[in-house]
Amino acid sequence: MAKFMDVHSGFAGATMEQLREEHQRDLAIEESEGVHFEHAWLDPESGKVFCLSTGPSKEAVLRVHEQAGHPTTEIYEVPVEIE
Repeated sequence: MAKFMDVHSGFAGATMEQLREEHQRDLAIEESEGVHFEHAWLDPESGKVFCLSTGPSKEAVLRVHEQAGHPTTEIYEVPVEIE
């Protein structure tokens, strides 16, 4: 499975609980596209949310986000990782 990092805008002032609710929307339907959302991060000052996921394609990740109500056009495959 490939890994993807995507970026959402428009979350200025959002709280951890609001991030958790948005992330849960993804988790509730991720299986339909063979995607798994691993982590989500929020910068409430800039209004940016960052999501790390694995899945078969960028398009599959985007479809889950669209169905969950928070589409994005900014997504990157991240094929190189160090720990």
